[in-house]
Amino acid sequence: MLYVGLVAGVVAGNVAAHAAGIDAFRAFVATLLLIVPALIGAKLFYVASHWRLYRQSPRRIWNRRQGGAAQFGGFALVLPLSVPLLSTLRLAFGAFWDVAVFTILGAMIFGRVGCLLNGCCAGRPSKSWGVYLPNSVGVWDRRIPTQCLEAGWAAVLLVFAMAVWRWLPFPGALFALVTAGYGCGRVVLETTRELLPGASRFTIHHAISVLMIVLSVAALTAGWPK
Repeated sequence: MLYVGLVAGVVAGNVAAHAAGIDAFRAFVATLLLIVPALIGAKLFYVASHWRLYRQSPRRIWNRRQGGAAQFGGFALVLPLSVPLLSTLRLAFGAFWDVAVFTILGAMIFGRVGCLLNGCCAGRPSKSWGVYLPNSVGVWDRRIPTQCLEAGWAAVLLVFAMAVWRWLPFPGALFALVTAGYGCGRVVLETTRELLPGASRFTIHHAISVLMIVLSVAALTAGWPK
């Protein structure tokens, strides 16, 4: 499902690049080159945030039969790496990331289906409502379908992006707006996830989501015509 999501995301980004009038081939090359550090960053961030599980068995880090990736880690690595890459390819930073929104959301929708099938990012058990689902270690319970909710939120943001893109006043505004929207949704949905024993209810993902919202709103405020 990750592979399907990446293919769908690259296709969506290519369509968006043509619609935006930027060099679609260069955007395609940039996207392909950035996928590799995105996957590496996502894996490393997951390992760092679950180090208690990995420090006794480091070989598990690159075991492809096990799930484990955190999207925020991919963002953290790819965003700074994109600056010199986009400069080399003569692509504007804001315009490229507006297009990349469609790649990211397309990949996210299918990727969350993969999470659902694998049991990772599982929702917490719920007696009031939920779906009978497993977590990453195979424990089945009536759970909040967090992965489905996140995929649904990505789909909502995708439709929203298509609707408002042409009306936004500057390149990069769509990226900032969708990033803020995703951060808001993630703050809420993060509370539905199952926590490790002894873990705090306010996770690092909450903190990063809040930071994303603040930075995105600041970028929108600074760039919006007065």
